This record gives sequence, structure tokens and C-alpha cells, in this order.
Amino acid sequence: QVQLAESGGGLVQTGGSLRLSCAASGRSFSSYGLGWFRQVPGKEREFVAAISWTGSSTFYADSVKSRFTISRDNAKNTVYLQMNSLKPEDTAVYYCAAKQGLLRYQLVNRYDYWGQGTQVTVSS
Repeated sequence: QVQLAESGGGLVQTGGSLRLSCAASGRSFSSYGLGWFRQVPGKEREFVAAISWTGSSTFYADSVKSRFTISRDNAKNTVYLQMNSLKPEDTAVYYCAAKQGLLRYQLVNRYDYWGQGTQVTVSS
């Protein structure tokens, strides 16, 4: 099993920045692709970004391209999401997730492990 724990969420003004962290334990972190998703009450969980186990390949939802950056530090078993130029529509609970490989990275049901989520709120 892999345990994932997000941190770094909070309240920020429009145009501000936050960096989310996700610490993994319990299994070899470097063998998994990692993804970030977000969810608003009443809506389906939405893909945000993903990164391969080597860190050489990254993917982003159109809504966050050029604003968000995903990265990972395998030595620390941690994946990050740097969020810049935040907008009110970015407000959501953000989750990190892990899967084998990165094929079909955008599909929620392809991920094996999930964190508990961290709230991000962007004020107008």
C-alpha cells in the first residue's frame, strides 16, 4: 500500500500563489506516476496535472497550463504542485494520487491510491 498526505492548502487572494505538497509512504514512490486532481461540491473530481515516475514527462489540464507546475522529489517521496496566478475558479479540494505508469493519466478510476485532500480557497 501507499499512503499519501497533502498539505499546503489555504486561503489566498486572486493572483496569488500556493505550493501544495504530497508526501508518500509505505511503498516505492519512484515506481509510480503521480497526479493532482481537484473537486468542487456537487461536481466530479477533475484532472489537474500528472507526472511520470522519472519526472521527465508532465501533463496539465488546459485550465491550468502556464499557471501550475507539477514536480517530484523521489529522494523525499514527495510530489509538488506550484500554483501561480490563482483565480476564484481554482477554489476546490485538491487531491494527490498514485498509479502505475502514466497511460490514461487523466482518468480518476485508473489511480490506485489517494490522499485525504487539502482545501484551496481563492478570494475575489
